[in-house]
Amino acid sequence: MSPNLSTERAERAGGAQRAAAPGYVPRRTLPLRVEAVRQLRRRRTLVVGLLLAALPALVAVAFAVGGAPDDAESPLLDAATASGPNFAAVCLYLSSGFLLVVPVALFCGDTVAAEAGWSSLRYLLAAPVPRWRLLTAKLLVALGFSAVAMVLLPLAALAVGTAAYGWGELRLPTGGTLPAGESVLRLSIALAAIFVGQLVTAALAFWLSTVTDAPLGAVGGAIGLTIVGSILDAITALGDWRQLIPAHWLYAWLDALQRDVEWNGMVRGGAVSLAYALVLVALAYRHFARKDIVS
Repeated sequence: MSPNLSTERAERAGGAQRAAAPGYVPRRTLPLRVEAVRQLRRRRTLVVGLLLAALPALVAVAFAVGGAPDDAESPLLDAATASGPNFAAVCLYLSSGFLLVVPVALFCGDTVAAEAGWSSLRYLLAAPVPRWRLLTAKLLVALGFSAVAMVLLPLAALAVGTAAYGWGELRLPTGGTLPAGESVLRLSIALAAIFVGQLVTAALAFWLSTVTDAPLGAVGGAIGLTIVGSILDAITALGDWRQLIPAHWLYAWLDALQRDVEWNGMVRGGAVSLAYALVLVALAYRHFARKDIVS
């Protein structure tokens, strides 16, 4: 008997048992808490957390050794050591282009493909866990871990920057300052814009995770296509077509660090990212619903 037929028969048998089981509710299978604990215990989660928490300290050490940055063309970098909020803003600026893409791609691209790589995916589906429920639980947990990873870096940067340079006003790239309390709100808006902009990377990695059984293929594919998007955005000959590339809005969050927040770029970038993400997630559900699970 082929593995495909045996898996399909196991799922059909499980479906018949579930239909007859009293008290069975599909949406209650594979609780989010269980999936979150499983992901939290994985070594890669600890490694990613430690790297993001340690990065601001490494940047502060670099400033202490090499001196404060002196970049007349970038007022944001020039004010990196002015205060804790300024240091946090600079760490966001340095990491939003690539570093924050990695944990999003890792958490979302590793989630389904890892189960297939461990040959445990078919056993989850043979148990009373519908396919849509399995994908939903894994996607929500992956997005949750991605959000925590993004919040961890600026929080660590704010703590390190305040300890090293003191708590004070945020010097704006366009001139002027913001009170320290309001600067935290602006950084939160910027972080939210970055997260929404990364939804397309999350959805791409998640879709690839349902297509391949190799986690590195899903993660690397998402990161690689994100890099390709940045390259395409650098081609000015594309003109207004670049606005359809998510990478075009990569630094739209800087509009939150102005005297008055400019929402236009962040909203448009978020809309582009969300539109691509919805299509890619729909493709993931469609493909996984029809996929023969043999591992």
